[in-house]
Amino acid sequence: MYLEKYRFSKALRPFSLSVGFFACLTGILIANLDGYADPLTAFLIIVAGLVLQVGVNLINDLSDLAQLDDDRYAQSRLKIIRNAYIGCTCFCLAACIGLYLVFQVGPLLLLLFLIGLIGAVGYTVEPLNYKRRGLAVVLVFWLMGVMMIVGTYYTLSSTVSLHAFLLSIPISLFTSLLLLSNELRDYEDDLSIGMGTLSVRLGYGNAVLLYKIIILLIYLSVLLLGVVGNLVSILLLIASLFISLYPCRLLSKVKDERYVLTKETGRSFLVFGTVYCLFLAL
Repeated sequence: MYLEKYRFSKALRPFSLSVGFFACLTGILIANLDGYADPLTAFLIIVAGLVLQVGVNLINDLSDLAQLDDDRYAQSRLKIIRNAYIGCTCFCLAACIGLYLVFQVGPLLLLLFLIGLIGAVGYTVEPLNYKRRGLAVVLVFWLMGVMMIVGTYYTLSSTVSLHAFLLSIPISLFTSLLLLSNELRDYEDDLSIGMGTLSVRLGYGNAVLLYKIIILLIYLSVLLLGVVGNLVSILLLIASLFISLYPCRLLSKVKDERYVLTKETGRSFLVFGTVYCLFLAL
């Protein structure tokens, strides 16, 4: 079981890569709406965002090492450490792209980049380890959502925009929803090893309620923002609500039947992000 869990293709968590992609793309499209376009910079931002997301995914299992100190898990430990080395290489690549962009844009971008990098590494690495402290669902809203989108906008425009912040909210909320689905999927395992995720701290029932509340907030924010003032786009985004609600059927399932919850939520994010970015582009 553990060997399968820590296999590179599993640790990569490909379903979650849409987070970095859509966050960066949203910032790029908002900047384009405001008249700021630079294809090369936009490409580098997306590459950096994806590489950073890969790095976060690959170091995610480091906190499991403490529970795998038995000789039976030696191969699992080696896989975790190997994945972490690859993840750190990804962080270095993202840092190189980030430094290049800093020289192009200015020192404020360096501050945003450092905060993002520390946040990414601190997801499961001590002394921060905000996953263990129950802060991951909240912080990922800012670090992998708002900051990534607004930071992308700033990189292209050299300005900070309330417009960009407001349009970042739906995608950022969905990012938190995806992470919460991961906690709900692993609830029993995290509870058994004393991993103090937000779901463990709230209890399963309250965490399920939070999952449903976040879905409500996502579509309420879409209605309030009116996206780009296009009624058709709002209606299509609301139509994607049915796809977003589809994973909810898994929330009442037992552990073994709930393992696809995160993948299903990831597919919902993919559909929502595609529709949202399509209408920002149009």
